[in-house]
Amino acid sequence: MSDHAIPHFHNQPGLSKIRVGAKEFMCIGALPPFDHPHVYIDIGSDSEAVCPYCSTLYVYDAALHGHADPAECEAPAQAA
Repeated sequence: MSDHAIPHFHNQPGLSKIRVGAKEFMCIGALPPFDHPHVYIDIGSDSEAVCPYCSTLYVYDAALHGHADPAECEAPAQAA
């Protein structure tokens, strides 16, 4: 599979928060091989959610259209 249907984000840079343009996504923690179990996060009607493994705060921003800010926090397809 060359792409994944659900966006995957990571926090390799160790940021306190990451803006994302998806309400449903996977947090993988850091990049492999230091990733944590891949956690499905559904922000739902809220505007933010915290990963229960790495405590990264994800803030929804519709203007990002499925991407992340900073863009380096988007996991490459092979990392998922």
